Amino acid sequence: MPHYHKAGKIPHKRHVQFRKPDGNLYFEQLVSTEGFSNDYSLLYHIHPPTYIVKVDEPINVMPEIAEEKMLKHRSFEGFKVKPEKDYLSSRKPVLVNDDVHISLAAPQSGTEGYFYKNSDGDEMIFVHEGSGVLSTCYGDLEFGYGDYLVVPRGCIYQMKFNDANNRLFIVESFHPLRFPKRYLSPYGQLLEHSPFCERDIRVPQNLNPRDEKGDFLVKMHKEKWLYGFHYGTHPFDVVGWDGCCYPFAFSIHDFEPITGRVHMPPPIHQTFETSAMVVCSFVPRMYDYHPQAIPAPYAHSNIDSDELLYYVDGEFMSRKHVTRGMITLHPAGIVHGPQPGAVEKSIGAKETKELAVMVDTFRPLKMTKAALEIEDPNYVMSWAE
Repeated sequence: MPHYHKAGKIPHKRHVQFRKPDGNLYFEQLVSTEGFSNDYSLLYHIHPPTYIVKVDEPINVMPEIAEEKMLKHRSFEGFKVKPEKDYLSSRKPVLVNDDVHISLAAPQSGTEGYFYKNSDGDEMIFVHEGSGVLSTCYGDLEFGYGDYLVVPRGCIYQMKFNDANNRLFIVESFHPLRFPKRYLSPYGQLLEHSPFCERDIRVPQNLNPRDEKGDFLVKMHKEKWLYGFHYGTHPFDVVGWDGCCYPFAFSIHDFEPITGRVHMPPPIHQTFETSAMVVCSFVPRMYDYHPQAIPAPYAHSNIDSDELLYYVDGEFMSRKHVTRGMITLHPAGIVHGPQPGAVEKSIGAKETKELAVMVDTFRPLKMTKAALEIEDPNYVMSWAE
């Protein structure tokens, strides 16, 4: 999905001899998507990336479904998820289906003493609070408030936070995560009408190959299991790489909103897509400028998608009592829209300072037991006069 990039030392041609200063070969690794038929990168390791020395017993990490009868508007207080020290254990899936797992996390520390690889899904980690560094064999990505960190499946990484106060909204997609097709040329360049461009995409920096031997634990997620693989050499021993498959960062603050004379539909906010969902970024923007415009959104019938909104910051004219980190879920099958009084109140407003992430899934979401603990059961009645 990102543009072509290269870093470090690579040979002139693919799949040819590439030797170290001592005359021994570097070890080439192809990281490919959709078999050999889509984006890929080539990495060059100091040691074989296959050197497994021990395997731990797997742990079942499948989310526990609390309720499948989801024809009801719901709301969840995301900041009620309690902080936990470890990055992985802090990730709490709250809404899931066969295409995507949506989690909240409040890690007090990163992946101390281990590495992590998601073998099933591309990860989109939205940083609501906190800062730090995402380290991979491709290099480092510094992150902070408002960043989307996109980690392709199969990428081994470590999370390091600058302090213990962190809040993350995580979308784990089991379908390839892409930029919207309508933003791209036939050759993959982001077009002039796109609300962001390649200049806004931050690629890994500071490639620092680690020539180390020892016992390096990589925790790998595959289907419902978390496996522990111990490698005899450091996973980040890459001296060079090139290609189009790598982790990257994009700040929601770099999303340039599209506005119009009358209310514009949510696709203008679209940021990512898969065959099973879309992700949108709601950012500060000028309201509609038709003399009779109604800035508040019209009532909407969700016919073929569940609509999830994660509130980040600012005021939301269509909702009452919005809190930071709140999730609302408006499932397919029920009309939803502005709460009482919001439409009249919005008339004449010139701008919004709202910041939010929306995820629309094309198959119904199911609520987990972790979600049940943070649900506001009265939300469904918030449209009552």
